[in-house]
Amino acid sequence: MWQQPTSLFTDHYELTMLQASLHSGAAHRPSVFEAFARRLPEGRRYGVVAGTGRILEGLKEFRFGEEQLSFLRDTHVVDETTLDYLRNFSFSGNIYGYAEGEIYFPNSPVLIVESTFAEACVLETFILSALNHDSAIASAASRMIASSGTRPCIEMGSRRTHEESAVAAARAAIIAGFDSTSNLEAGHRYGLKTVGTAAHSFTLLHDSERAAFKAQVASMGAGTTLLVDTYDVENGVRTAVEVAGPELGAVRLDSGDLVEQARWVRDLLDDLGNENTRILVTSDLDEYAIAALGSAPVDAYGVGTSLVTGSGHPTASMVYKLVARHNDAGEFVSVAKAAKNKASVGGRKFALRRLNERGRATEELVGVGELPEADANDRVLLRQFVVNGEIQDGWMGAEGVRRATQRHKDSILEMPGSSRRLQRGEPVIPTVYID
Repeated sequence: MWQQPTSLFTDHYELTMLQASLHSGAAHRPSVFEAFARRLPEGRRYGVVAGTGRILEGLKEFRFGEEQLSFLRDTHVVDETTLDYLRNFSFSGNIYGYAEGEIYFPNSPVLIVESTFAEACVLETFILSALNHDSAIASAASRMIASSGTRPCIEMGSRRTHEESAVAAARAAIIAGFDSTSNLEAGHRYGLKTVGTAAHSFTLLHDSERAAFKAQVASMGAGTTLLVDTYDVENGVRTAVEVAGPELGAVRLDSGDLVEQARWVRDLLDDLGNENTRILVTSDLDEYAIAALGSAPVDAYGVGTSLVTGSGHPTASMVYKLVARHNDAGEFVSVAKAAKNKASVGGRKFALRRLNERGRATEELVGVGELPEADANDRVLLRQFVVNGEIQDGWMGAEGVRRATQRHKDSILEMPGSSRRLQRGEPVIPTVYID
């Protein structure tokens, strides 16, 4: 959960827009904003929604206390009229969106905010920050899980990113199917399974590899995982077996040709009588390296840098656009950006996933102004997270992560089989507007 007010996790221009709209009288016009991605990152055929739960957690703390107001006043960001508005800020609108863990495609209305212009405007940067980061991580993690098959993946990228990003990345990875994380704060906040044993420094601390292994086994038990590549892998494996015996839980390989190495390490373990000792591989893995290890006798993967950086795509490139507002007559009108390559579609959106008789997705239908007509087995995608300012239960904390993890599993099962392949191509299913 957020440990401080989230109101300044925003851009300067959000508040100057607020000031100008208060001056013009348009700030309180009922408005509809929509977060969506115009396209998927190069090579991706679907995206995974993540970050919604963190947005809702942050919304609870989105307030302007005297500390925040004094900063804005002292730095002349906004005038006193705007400060008076912010002093009493409390979101009172409605928020809808795709459930966390859901698959999305280009132009899917991932999040919809219905409120006054002022309220929606102030939230923009915070919403996009969480959605773009977490969805990028979850999308990469989903591809890694597709490559790993039934072998579990461990998130271990904390040291490769900002400390708060590390917690968010661990959460997003679990939603997309990772088994566990090395990050203790993520475990504490969201009830995630945490794992870890020792790094190379632990071995180097001791006068010999054998002494290090003895210390670890004495402390953690024979079922621990021993890192065997500090000096020489073959000697490391033999020493690990001699120290821990047939109950040795696993050996970890963190360097070299992992495919070839895993094969002969497996043979060596079996020859030494350790048929049940597992092999964990790490070392800058991504979805392609995991796929290449598919034929190797590997039992689990530890993934760090590539995961927490979105495996080459650190943002989901989502945008947040005004799509409808009241006019001077008090009637809703559609509005849209028309700039080349950045056009948007105006109007409040409704979305459903069209499924065939086998329960497989065939289209993403997006209705403008109303929900598209559904068949009996089609699935409505938008859920309501906030009702008149009240955050609904079940979307935050550990419960929210569990719910999102199941949603991702169910959504993947709906997708055509081609969705799990790493080949480049068009989005797995098309997005069709129904006006």
